[in-house]
Amino acid sequence: MLTIALSKGKLIESALDLFRRAGYEIAGLSVDSRRLIFVSPENDMTFLIVRSSDVPTYVEYGGADAGIVGKDVLMEQESDVYEPLDLGFGACRISLASLRGEDHNDRLSSKIRIATKYPRISERYFNTRGIPVEIIKLYGSIELAPVVGLADRIVDLVETGSTLKAHDLVELEVIAQSTARFIVNRASLRLKQEPLMELIRKLRAAVRNQRALSGNGRMSAAGTRRKKMVFP
Repeated sequence: MLTIALSKGKLIESALDLFRRAGYEIAGLSVDSRRLIFVSPENDMTFLIVRSSDVPTYVEYGGADAGIVGKDVLMEQESDVYEPLDLGFGACRISLASLRGEDHNDRLSSKIRIATKYPRISERYFNTRGIPVEIIKLYGSIELAPVVGLADRIVDLVETGSTLKAHDLVELEVIAQSTARFIVNRASLRLKQEPLMELIRKLRAAVRNQRALSGNGRMSAAGTRRKKMVFP
């Protein structure tokens, strides 16, 4: 039996939909359930519902054979796991942002103060540019830090940018892109190679099919727009 760790929050609905499209019907497991463990004997799988930041830990140390988690978490934690699939959903970006009008006001005489829940990613980013910074680790409401004077800039996860705009913040630079990834414990890949490879093949096929459908939809929409332009 395979044990799969899924992250709570935004990714779980898309993750469950992916499993369904790959041919795995998971009775009783839904985004509204409060259960943290689900046994699916018909699929020979057990699902664990954990915090997104804990998914790589469960997988790396063998609590789960595989899991689904955002690339941002993997980049921050630098976990020793196998990462065979980019699942494509949950797209967002890790960005540097500041208050509007203060994007060029670097304090040349001291370190720039950065508030973030991604201290490792932030430190690597600024180190490669030779910019001295002071990192302040926060766990939420990152956008408030520049507003109240706690930090000069923030490094945070951005999806649409609406939360930044609501606090009069502007994106200065995109540090990295992030999508959901399927990760596998390295020992499990050897000991449970056959079921894991079968799961990976089915998930990969489902991802490809979804991308093909999305691509066809965009082409169809573009064709409709072109027709409207030619035949007003």
